[in-house]
Amino acid sequence: MKGLRFWLAIIASAMLTIGVTGIASAFHSGGVAECGGCHSMHAPKAGGSTLLIGSDASSTCLSCHMNAADTTASSYHVSTVDASLGAGKAPLQRNPGGDFGWLKKTYTFTVRGTVTTEDGSTHGHNIIAADYGYVVDPNFTTAPGGGSFPSSQLGCDSCHDPHGKYRRTSTGAIVTSGAPIVGSGSYNNSKGNSAATPIPAGQAVGAYRLLAGSGYSKAAFPGVPAAVAPSTYNRSEAAQQTRVAYGTTTQNGHTTWGQWCATCHPKMHSTGNYVHPVDQGLSSGLATVYSNYVNSSNTTGGTFTGDQVGQGPYTSLVPFVENTGDYTVLGSHAKIDGTYLSGPASSDQVSCLSCHRAHASGFPEMLRWQMEGEFITYVDTTTGTTAGQTVWPGTDSTPTVPQFSRGRTALETQAAYYDRSALVFGPYQRVLCNKCHAKD
Repeated sequence: MKGLRFWLAIIASAMLTIGVTGIASAFHSGGVAECGGCHSMHAPKAGGSTLLIGSDASSTCLSCHMNAADTTASSYHVSTVDASLGAGKAPLQRNPGGDFGWLKKTYTFTVRGTVTTEDGSTHGHNIIAADYGYVVDPNFTTAPGGGSFPSSQLGCDSCHDPHGKYRRTSTGAIVTSGAPIVGSGSYNNSKGNSAATPIPAGQAVGAYRLLAGSGYSKAAFPGVPAAVAPSTYNRSEAAQQTRVAYGTTTQNGHTTWGQWCATCHPKMHSTGNYVHPVDQGLSSGLATVYSNYVNSSNTTGGTFTGDQVGQGPYTSLVPFVENTGDYTVLGSHAKIDGTYLSGPASSDQVSCLSCHRAHASGFPEMLRWQMEGEFITYVDTTTGTTAGQTVWPGTDSTPTVPQFSRGRTALETQAAYYDRSALVFGPYQRVLCNKCHAKD
């Protein structure tokens, strides 16, 4: 009977790690998960360390955050198995951070007579997960952008605290002890992210996505950034967008998103000679441009029709950071139903995440859109020139296509835009820097 109870307990535990999105918080619950979910006291992975069930930290994470049975975006998964990444096939996950599977998609194509190879490693953070074929970055020995973090040590636990010590208390402060963690803290239905469900005094919820903060052993983060995600977030955006409400504050153990990313990428930051500004207000001019921008054919109309409905003024392809650290405000803006798609105020900010995904994307430098050609959509010249025939690159066979498809099929291109129709933008859409700058 003891043996039966043991196996029933194991099965019940396994059921908590699969299924719908909300179950993710049942395992981590905003803090350290069940020790036995990641460690095995008597049967750890051979050749591994710290009694982990995987060969390394990231392999241990992917033992739950990847599933070979997936046929579409699923739950809290962040990677697609190799068997689903054949030629012409796109990674399956559509979470805001992106699917690490894009790291395994290498493309070779010819543009203007020159054969070019776009290595999959350029598509994102090259986590090391030996059990699943993820290897050290072949291009950088340390973090690009003047960083010193060794590529040979990059893993999920470089950014996320697997033991969940960072917590937000009822006072709004980020601390590492002194109050038990009672819930996730990451979602719009988490305690503390709604005025109706405050964090009780003496309790705490987890930091957003278990992100690490000040004092973390892996890197010298200045604090934890603020954000709230919808409770359902890994999903196609063909009909409605997934809006993560990113916030900004430097109070009580928090930091801005730009400062947090600059921990490893200091010369990507906006101070001194560090190129594109981040953590700065957009100004009324840029905020107006963003809200009015529909596509390259309409930069001032602010009217979204047809396939564009549900896609603006806000777009998750160019998210901005709201100038607030109030989690109840952020919680009310984290949506998947199109009920909050307002554009930015002049005090809202551009961020690293405005252009890049956190994990990986279908494009180089883990950008949210294709930057390597003039157009991200075009008109299928084999059938006509009307907007109704606009397609993602990869469909047409004209000589100009490789410049825009970069070796991808139309299916792969559309997947990289989280399944949006090309008609969201219309014919000859230029790069999405124009969402803020309207230079097209």
